[in-house]
Amino acid sequence: ILPSDIVVAREFAAHAPHETVAAEACPDDAMILDAGPETVARIGACFTSARTLIWNGPLGAFEMQPFDRATNAAAQSAATLTQMGKLISVAGGGDTVAALNQAGAADGFSYISTAGGAFLEWMEGKDLPGVAALTA
Repeated sequence: ILPSDIVVAREFAAHAPHETVAAEACPDDAMILDAGPETVARIGACFTSARTLIWNGPLGAFEMQPFDRATNAAAQSAATLTQMGKLISVAGGGDTVAALNQAGAADGFSYISTAGGAFLEWMEGKDLPGVAALTA
C-alpha cells in the first residue's frame, strides 16, 4: 500500500510545524515524516479484510510526536483485530518492536520477532545458520 497522503515538515524534530498533503504534492523543501490519515484509513480497511498480517517497519518517524500517529493507529488496529480473533499478526525487526511497544500494541500481536533481516529471510523460507544448527 503506497501512501495517498503524507505528513511533511521542514524540520526533523518533535512537534515541528507540519502539514498533510497529497503524496504527489510533497514540497521540494519538506521531508516526509509520516503517512497521512487517508492512508491510515486505507491500511486499517486492508487489515479488516486480511486474515494474516506480516509487519516489518514503522510507517513514519515513530520516535517523535506527531509523526508517530500513523504507526500507532495501524498498530492498535492490528492488535485489536488480533485480540478479536480476526487477524493473525506477525511482526519483526528492532524498529518494528520498538514502535509496537511505544504504541502499546505489542501484547496484542500473535508473534513478534526482534530479528529484522533474519525474520524476513525466515519468512522467505531461507535456511538460517542458527536454526539449522539446532535441527542438525
